[in-house]
Amino acid sequence: MNLDMFYFIRIKILVYLVSYFLTYYISACSRVGTFSTQRKKNAFCCLNHSLKDNGVRNRFVSHQEKNLSRRFLLFILVSSGLSPTLSSSGKTKSKNPYDEKRLLEQNKRRQKENNAPEDFPNFIREGFEVKVVTSEDYIKSDSGLIYRDYEVGKGDCPKAGQQVTFHYIGYNESGRRIDSTYLQGSPARIRLGTNAVVPGFEEGIQDMRPGGKRRIIIPPELGPPVGPSTFFSSKQFEVFDIELLSIQNCQRRTIAFYSDVVCN
Repeated sequence: MNLDMFYFIRIKILVYLVSYFLTYYISACSRVGTFSTQRKKNAFCCLNHSLKDNGVRNRFVSHQEKNLSRRFLLFILVSSGLSPTLSSSGKTKSKNPYDEKRLLEQNKRRQKENNAPEDFPNFIREGFEVKVVTSEDYIKSDSGLIYRDYEVGKGDCPKAGQQVTFHYIGYNESGRRIDSTYLQGSPARIRLGTNAVVPGFEEGIQDMRPGGKRRIIIPPELGPPVGPSTFFSSKQFEVFDIELLSIQNCQRRTIAFYSDVVCN
């Protein structure tokens, strides 16, 4: 509910309560006046009857005053409950620096338990909000990809349609290794521009040179899809250490009814 609609509903309720309060107030006053007139008419009656009328009148007025007091209290409580605190309506939850420090130390401790490599980035996660803490050597691109070159390499960068051969090690936010071509015993090969890998990985490797070594930090929006049907169950940052080995040109060949792509 937006603020304008909130104030509109609040004003309607306040108007209704005020009119309700005034109606009962006027009704009570008229009844009190009726009793006052009746008492004047019965002034010549006996003293005993006069005292009885006064007692009834006093009880009725006391009852009306109690009802009016209750309604007025209800009016105050409802109106105060409908009135938002303007000083906090436009504020967001401020982050406590002590909580950030605690979460940072917790992430560092987990990375140490997982034997994360040196100069590994830290992640301060609070729900779905994540703050990445890195050294000044890291560069952040416009897309959100964060990377650091350890070795630049030599030669030309790969182009779309070419095949790249590379080694990599993948980590999660806690520094735990999730995959490695070094342990598999053979490098990986992909063709750029064919959506063979996640967008963040392809962006991170497309401006590398053969012999280059780079660490890339892929944000969730550039990472793999998540869900029950995938290996990834939650949106997290991923870290990859990449070593680009070589670049090959590719061409399509056709033999009879068979067609494929060959990369040299």
